[in-house]
Amino acid sequence: MVSARPVFSKEGLELLRQEEGFNKPLHIWTVSELTRNIRLILETSFSEVWVEGEISGLKRIPTGTIFFNLKDDLSLLKCVVFASITESMRFNLEDGLKVICLGYVSVYDKRGEYQLYVQRIEPKGIGSLQLALEQLKKKLEKEGLFRIERKRPIPYLPSCIGIVTSLSGAAIKDILKVLEERYKDVHIIINPVRVQGEMAKEEIASAINDFNLFNHQLPLNERIEVLIVGRGGGSIEDLWAFNEEVVARAIYNSRIPVISAVGHERDITIADLVADLRAPTPSVAAEMVIPKKEELRKKIKDISEDLRQSFLDLILRDQQVLDDLIYRLGLIIQHNLELNLSQLQAAKKKLIFLNPLSTIQQYKERIEDLKRQLFLRIDFSLKLKQSEFNSQLKKLSSLSPLNVLSRGYSITFKIPQETIVKESRDLKKNDLIKTKLFKGQLISKVVEVREDESDKI
Repeated sequence: MVSARPVFSKEGLELLRQEEGFNKPLHIWTVSELTRNIRLILETSFSEVWVEGEISGLKRIPTGTIFFNLKDDLSLLKCVVFASITESMRFNLEDGLKVICLGYVSVYDKRGEYQLYVQRIEPKGIGSLQLALEQLKKKLEKEGLFRIERKRPIPYLPSCIGIVTSLSGAAIKDILKVLEERYKDVHIIINPVRVQGEMAKEEIASAINDFNLFNHQLPLNERIEVLIVGRGGGSIEDLWAFNEEVVARAIYNSRIPVISAVGHERDITIADLVADLRAPTPSVAAEMVIPKKEELRKKIKDISEDLRQSFLDLILRDQQVLDDLIYRLGLIIQHNLELNLSQLQAAKKKLIFLNPLSTIQQYKERIEDLKRQLFLRIDFSLKLKQSEFNSQLKKLSSLSPLNVLSRGYSITFKIPQETIVKESRDLKKNDLIKTKLFKGQLISKVVEVREDESDKI
C-alpha cells in the first residue's frame, strides 16, 4: 500500500516520476510558456480557415478595431477584425448578420483566450457589394433622400446644360450626338471626371458641387439649368461610384436639377433614386432635356393658329361676349406669363434662331386692324346709348313738377310738418304755410279758412 504524500513539490514530483518508471526529467511549464506553445500549435494548425456563423455581441472601439462573437446553435467563437481590414470593407457588420470569415486562430496571451483573427469577411448568401448597397439604400431612404415630393421638374428648353461624366467614355459621345441632332445652339459645359475606380466617387461629388458654386456666380440668364450625371453600362463594380453615399448627398444637395443617366435600363443605382429624374441611358437623358426642333416648330405653328382663330372668334361675337373674352384672355395671358416666365425666356432665344419676323409683322397688322374695328364698334355703341339717354331725359323732364310750376301753379306746404296742403280744411287760423312758386317761395300765416261751396256735394 502506497502511503499518502504530497506530490506538488519538486521532490514529490521526482519521486512520483521514479516510481512510475519515467526516465525523462519532469518539465514544469509556466503559464506564459504554455500559452505560447498553444498559440504556436493553433496558428500552425489553423493558419487559414473559413468559419461561418452569426454575429453577436459586436463592439467597435475608437481605433477602428471590431470585436464580436461568431456563433452557431452549439458553440461561440471570439473574433477580432483590425482597423486595416474594416477600412476596406464596403458593408457594415451588425448583430444578427450571417457571415463567412477567413482568418487564423491564435491566443490572446493576457487572457489565455483563443480567438479568430479575421482577415476577410463576406456576408453569407449575398455579395458584399449587394449587401452594402442594400444597407445604404435603407439608410438614405430613412433620411428622406428618395422622397418623390422633393424632386424638382426638369426645365423645358434649358439654355445651358452641365454634364458630369468621363471624356473617354461612350456616354459623352452619345449625349453630344443627340444634342447636336436635336438643337445645335444649346450651351454645354462638361466637367470631366473618372466614373470608376477608388477616386471616382470623390471626383463625381466634387464636380456636382463645383457646378453649383460656379452657377451661383453667374447672371440669372446665363446659369446652368440642368445637370446630366452618368456613364455607360458595366458590372456592379464598374458602376459602384454611383452607389456611394458621397455622390448621393451631392445630388441631393444640388440646387441645380439633376438627371441621373447611369448604365443601361436594367441598372438601378442610388444616384438614380436620389436624382430629380432618372434616364435609362445617357442618350435618353439628352432626349429628355432637349425636344426635337420639329416639335418646337409644330408647337409654334399650333400657337399661332390658336391666336389667329381666337381673333376671328372675337370679331364674330357681340360686344358683351367680346368684352368678356378680352378680360378672360388678359387673365390667361397674365397667368401664363407668371407660370412660364422662365420657359418664355428660353423660347425667345430659340425664336430668334427661327426668325419668324415676316409672320409676326402680318399678325401685327392684323391686330391693328382688329383694334381699329373694335374702337369703331365701341364708339358707335356709345353714340347709340347717348341718343337713347337724351330721349329718356326729355321724357323725364316733361313729367317733372317743375314744368307745372312754370305755368303759374304753386304748391303749398304746412309748416313745420312740410306736408302738402290739398284741402282748406287741412289748415286752421294762425297756421304757418310755405308756398313754392316756379321761382322762389313764400312763408304765410293763415288769417281765415274758407270752404269753397263748389267742393261740396
